Amino acid sequence: MDGWTLSRKQDIAAVEISACQSVRVVSVQSIGAQYIARSACLGISRSHRHGARFALIDNTQEYRFQVMAGHSQFKNIMHRKGAQDKKRAKIFTKLAREITVSAKISDDISSNPRLRAAIVAARGQNMPKDNIDRAIKKATGAGEGDNFEEVRYEGYGTAGVAVVVEALTDNRNRTASEVRAAFAKSGGNLGETGSVGFMFNRLGEIVYPADKASADEMFEAALEAGAANAESDDENHVIETEIEELNNVREALTEKFGDPESAKLVFRAVTEADVSVEQGQSVMKLVDALEDNDDVQNVWTNVNWTDEIIAALDN
Repeated sequence: MDGWTLSRKQDIAAVEISACQSVRVVSVQSIGAQYIARSACLGISRSHRHGARFALIDNTQEYRFQVMAGHSQFKNIMHRKGAQDKKRAKIFTKLAREITVSAKISDDISSNPRLRAAIVAARGQNMPKDNIDRAIKKATGAGEGDNFEEVRYEGYGTAGVAVVVEALTDNRNRTASEVRAAFAKSGGNLGETGSVGFMFNRLGEIVYPADKASADEMFEAALEAGAANAESDDENHVIETEIEELNNVREALTEKFGDPESAKLVFRAVTEADVSVEQGQSVMKLVDALEDNDDVQNVWTNVNWTDEIIAALDN
């Protein structure tokens, strides 16, 4: 029974079969981003059309589903651009910094999930073992190196879009100056801390390649592990978690599917901003300029990356 769609108005939801039969959901219980629905019909199959996904709980009249937030295609854009445009040495520099900062918490991988995730990411980019070991030694004092600290910048790009920049730097003044210059050159401006942060949710994100499991298998495993959301496309499975659940969900999924490509805290826009193709291209130039800086680890925006903008960027 495929082809279900979901519409939701306040606490009343309706499920509609593609054959035009209507099934009324008689009650909806909200649990965070997750909903438990009791329906007058049996046998609803899993579906993920129109941003809704259904998972059969039992063979009675209770169904679990989620209303998706509409995951931005920005991650996939950056994934493709990263593979095409960035030099390996620059990638290694960023990865090494994350390993060093993570190892300062503890160099024991089993008790330090952040370090484990950093090493998994490094291995995913074929970073040599010697480079990984050297980055860990910098943190433990066994090697010489700079003392990196985490900093965050917030500002506005073209058309007033919100931009959050995460960096690891050994010189705050230098990094702030370079980030400010990148914003200015793109027609944006660097703001004060907190100026746009409220426009984003801080949450955990776990990414697996698409060939690790089917969309339904990953979705069900993620929910069972305690994830808040899971979405899949032709390239990746993206699992979202509450901040405090990131490590638990990652460990549960690792047991089932192996190490993920990445597992980290991210910023996800509460509401995405619609921009023109030209404005989208301008924002991407800012993102590229920021990511070209060795100190910058991540760049997040609230742009709605439409298919039209993506096509223009690909060209």
